[in-house]
Amino acid sequence: MGFRLPGLQRRTHVRKGYLAVYVGENQMKRFVIPVSYLNQPSIQELLSQAEQEFGFDHPMGGLTIPCREDVFLDITSRLHKS
Repeated sequence: MGFRLPGLQRRTHVRKGYLAVYVGENQMKRFVIPVSYLNQPSIQELLSQAEQEFGFDHPMGGLTIPCREDVFLDITSRLHKS
């Protein structure tokens, strides 16, 4: 992609105050988001969907959100603007 959202980062190491999430329906991509996003209703809804699909013991070992990447990027970009 040719753009970068300051609140949404891709890194190998996760800074304090951020967490890594894996997003995708078939092929998962790793994103690093601020922990504060977890308080947002739109992210909580995605996490509820993930819990329903995967439960708490997902084989990937990380926080996985089963939605299209473009949907996730749209939600996080709106959160970043607010």
